[in-house]
Amino acid sequence: MDNQIEIENYRIRKSEEWAGNIDDQELINRIQDSDFARQQNNDGKDFCYFLDKKYHTSNTENSEYVCMAYTLNEPANLERASVSDIVVEENEVYNIHRISVLRDGVLIDKIPDTKIKVLDSENHSSGGILSSNKKINITIKDLRLYDILILEDSRVKPFTDRDFLRKEFSKYVWVSPDNYWAYGSYKFTFINERNEKIAYKKTFFRDENGNVLEPEVHYLEKGEKFVFEETNYINPVDANREIFPFIDFATDNNWIELSNYIAPIYQEIFNKSSLKDFAPNLVDKLDSMQDLEEKIQFAIEYVQNNIYYIFNADEMNGHKPQEPAVTYENKQGDCKAKSVLLKVILDYIGVEASIVLVNFHTDFYIKYYLPSLLTFNHAIVKINHKGEEYFIDATIRDEFGTLENRGFIYFMHYLEVKSDQELKERKPHRYPYFCVDEKVDFNVKDATGKLVLTTTYKGNRANAMRRYFKNTNKREVIDSWNNFLFYSLNYSNDRNGTDIRNIFKDASIDIISDDKKLNEFRIQYNATIENPYFVDPKNNRFLMYFDRNLVKTSARDYMHKDLPFWHNFDSEKYEINLYTDQKIDTEERYTAQESTINNPYFDFKSRKKVSKNGATVYIEYNPLVNLEIPQNEFEKFRTDHHTVADSNFGLGIDVIEPGLMNMLKFNFKKRFK
Repeated sequence: MDNQIEIENYRIRKSEEWAGNIDDQELINRIQDSDFARQQNNDGKDFCYFLDKKYHTSNTENSEYVCMAYTLNEPANLERASVSDIVVEENEVYNIHRISVLRDGVLIDKIPDTKIKVLDSENHSSGGILSSNKKINITIKDLRLYDILILEDSRVKPFTDRDFLRKEFSKYVWVSPDNYWAYGSYKFTFINERNEKIAYKKTFFRDENGNVLEPEVHYLEKGEKFVFEETNYINPVDANREIFPFIDFATDNNWIELSNYIAPIYQEIFNKSSLKDFAPNLVDKLDSMQDLEEKIQFAIEYVQNNIYYIFNADEMNGHKPQEPAVTYENKQGDCKAKSVLLKVILDYIGVEASIVLVNFHTDFYIKYYLPSLLTFNHAIVKINHKGEEYFIDATIRDEFGTLENRGFIYFMHYLEVKSDQELKERKPHRYPYFCVDEKVDFNVKDATGKLVLTTTYKGNRANAMRRYFKNTNKREVIDSWNNFLFYSLNYSNDRNGTDIRNIFKDASIDIISDDKKLNEFRIQYNATIENPYFVDPKNNRFLMYFDRNLVKTSARDYMHKDLPFWHNFDSEKYEINLYTDQKIDTEERYTAQESTINNPYFDFKSRKKVSKNGATVYIEYNPLVNLEIPQNEFEKFRTDHHTVADSNFGLGIDVIEPGLMNMLKFNFKKRFK
């Protein structure tokens, strides 16, 4: 350990003074068997004798230190330990302090047996994503089952001028460990060496009965530490139904202070130059349009489709956007650059717009986090138009429609880039249109069925279907519809194993229309079906069409204790017509049953029209979306979805077989059922 090996992205060296220093004998003394350790071994688990983790932050760098010793009793863990990858950001250095094993009571230095390669990190390296990240590949020779592996390392991220936001603000989220591992000793330390006070908030910790405790907020002045320490520790969280306890550390600020910090940075960019100066051709195009809705659509789609999206991972560490003139000239930019250009264009045509900061991945947690600009990882545009709020992601491609017909982005929390702003929550949303509007016609004559589906998609569904048909082989598309219909018509229960292409003869699917202003995409599916009836084991014949898209399994099966159910279903409308040249049972439950559900979070209605030779069902499903269902209201929500699943998501008709005996049998069943 005396030789200090230094490479650009990693070093082999002693730990820093703030991390402490542990000698070999102390390591051996800390690796002691106990009843707790033996119990884990008897249970067939690997065991971590100790994990000591420290996070150190200052106004010049962030550092993270780990020292740990764990068993390699499982082949999978041995394999992972033998070859591992560490990804470091630009200007970040990975320090290796110790790689050793304790084998039969003897401590063996494994650094001489370690091979290290530095590679470009290929993760997310295409599709306009630029990154200076490096991947450090570490291979340790001759690790053996039942070794105890000891790793001591740290990561240091010095701040450059590009990291101006990290210099000003700190944010770190500690999450309690995976509950697979048992720890003889677990210790986490947060060290504040910044000039500013850091707040920390403990969230989703629980009492002895498993009840979530109220969050606690405390503060660390410069030089102070926070320590979380446990012995003989297994994280008790129920990983499938509970949120792991976490602690959010952030420089002590409120949202108004943060918005007042970021707003002038963007305003300076907006004031650099006017659209007329740097984009005269674009201005001429806008000026030639008479309709404001057309101008808005053109502006959005111009930025989305003509400005190439480059996600520069290094630039995203700060919030200073690229000037709109540069974005326009180079025809490329990240989310901030594209959003700023779109706002400048909207300003020119007189449409109120602003930049908003979001994080779609951690949206649920933002209300629990402490205020921090480092919470956000994406910028989009908010438009106020005709009394409505619209949110546009300028980085998405191939989206269409005038403003009210465009796709809807699901998220709740955002910070508007203006002065004196608080964190905001979006309003719940009810679609002004049906995302799916489908008519099903299934007519059977002389034992042959003619099936026609005509479907209109709007909003997100139209955009998605347009892309799907553009990028997918026609035969694959038809097979997908055939497979869906195989279950919808209940053929899976009387001819399972049959080649689906032999059931749906001459199947075809065609685009009927594509209106890019209304954002409506209409298709039609046609097929001929021999033996169209579902036949039960008693040789009774039925026509059935049940669309399982209406059965919201995710709502019916949801069991999480901490996460409220996020409601984001599409509005849907169906007309299903099943007709035959046979006489049917007009009073059968599946044929006659109707339903009306008025839940606070969705309305559902099914209405029937029945004749002697068939029936029609009209179904409408209108949800209130982009919201969390409160836990005290969820069971009613779940029960109402069970009602939808109770034969209210389609239509079935029973054929009355011809002949005197069959008629007598039918009348008898009707009388006594």
